[in-house]
Formats: sequence, C-alpha cells, structure tokens
Amino acid sequence: PHSRAMLQATLKLCCGIAHDHLRRLPGLKITAVAAIQMDVRELVVRGSRGSPSKISHYIQRLMGKETATCPEPDGDVSPSRFSSVDLSYITQGETALQRALSILQQHTSWQAETLLDAGAAVSSAALPGLGRVFRAEVVLAVPVAQLHQELFERIEQMPQWNPTLSHVKVLQRVGTDTLVTHEVTAPSPGNLVGQRDFVSVRHRGRRETAIYLVGTATHIEPLPLQEGCIRAESRLSCIVLQPLAGDPGCTRLTWLLSMDLKGWIPASVINRVLPQSQADFIKHLRQHLSAATCP
Repeated sequence: PHSRAMLQATLKLCCGIAHDHLRRLPGLKITAVAAIQMDVRELVVRGSRGSPSKISHYIQRLMGKETATCPEPDGDVSPSRFSSVDLSYITQGETALQRALSILQQHTSWQAETLLDAGAAVSSAALPGLGRVFRAEVVLAVPVAQLHQELFERIEQMPQWNPTLSHVKVLQRVGTDTLVTHEVTAPSPGNLVGQRDFVSVRHRGRRETAIYLVGTATHIEPLPLQEGCIRAESRLSCIVLQPLAGDPGCTRLTWLLSMDLKGWIPASVINRVLPQSQADFIKHLRQHLSAATCP
C-alpha cells in the first residue's frame, strides 16, 4: 500500500510537470501529458482502497469524488470516470485557479485605470509570465448564489444581456466544475480590435465562502470554425465572488483578466480596451441583475 505522503508527492510531481508545459502544448500532445495523470490517478485510487479518508482534499476534488453524483457501490471512484483528455481540462482549470490564488495573495502594487464609467474600480499590474493583468472590483446588490448562476451555470445565456458577445456555447462538460466553451465577440462598427473568438476551459473552485470562476485558453478537437474572427486567447481570467462582510445579500466581485488578443494591435490600444471591456461587462451585468430583480 502507498502512503498518503507518497501519493500526494506523486500527484504534485505530475501536476508540476503539467503546470509549465501543458498550456503550450498544441493539439493532442495534451493527451500525452494527461495520460501520465491518468496513471497517477489510478495509482491514487488503488492505493486508497479501504482508507478514503486519507486521500487529500485536493486529490478528491481533482478526481470528482466530492461532487460525484453516482458514487461507485464500494465508495471508490471509477478510474474510467474521466478520459485522459477530460483530466487534462480539469488540470488546466486547477492550474489556472492556483495561479489566480497566487496573484490574489501576493502584495502587488496595482495602478488605477482611467475609465469612461466609474461603476467599477479597475487597476492593473505587470506580472511575470502574464504581462499586464487587469483587476476589476465592484460590489453588487445580489447574493453570491445568483451571480454564480449567471456567470457559470447560465453562461450560454450571457449574450442575451451582454451585447459585446454574439455567441457562447458549452462544447464539453467535465464533471460538475469544468466546462470547455467557445465564445464569439459581437461585431462593433469602429471597434479598434475587431471580432475575436475564444476556446477556453472554465473551472469552478470554492474556498470557504468564496467561489472562484477561472478561465484559460485550451484546445479541443475538432476546433470550432472561426468564421472571419481572429482566434484570441485568455491567458488567465478569474472572477471571485465573496459575500459582503456584514451583508450576505450583496457580493464583492473581483475579476483578474489577462488576454492575448492576437493580430497587429499596439499594446497601448490593448491596455485601453481590456479595462474598458471589464467596466462594460460589469455595467451590462448590473443592468441585467436590476431587470431580473425588478421586472
């Protein structure tokens, strides 16, 4: 039997290998890395029979044990529950979450951005490996659960209230906490950037009372058609939803965003467009929530 420490060390080693390389691997090379993870996962399952309480909380979540809707009769997780490609999406989501948590926890000097609409405070900082990251902060007069529904569970309905998007489609669901999505921005006359589309992993995490909705660029076969759009990439997106201290009916929303919009766009334009897009998104979200609360 394998000790808990050995299982954790093995999984951390595997995730460490995936962390730096997985995002850069095109196409089905991701599957090769994920196959290693499958081996580790099976090792964890076999090594933990009879003592599931000794498996770390993180490993249980990675394997879907916490949220499994149909547990195996003997209480173990079936090794065939997720394919190797599915596991690669979960790992990309978890890696993005850990990266966002690291940014949120470090003492960074954020510089305020000037915006057309003061409905949200947006600031930015240059961070290693990501370039300029934008952070939007706002308090919304709705509970966390309602925002969570709008921003994760009902993600395909987003274009109905956000005119900057023309299409959002969930291409694949992996367990209960991971999605692969295709989003297309709406055409806008005079827009300096032009239409973009994104293929992303979206992953949900929880820490105490906060919900974390992270996203990062991924690859899926077959790739959705671009139809005249330039395919851009989300380096990292993380929306944190926390109940407001003293008023659980309100939510403090914090949104980290780093994107590679591709194409020949000067950095000065991108650094103006991204924080404004965050402010616009929050404005549309606030209007939608207001209409839903007071029809």
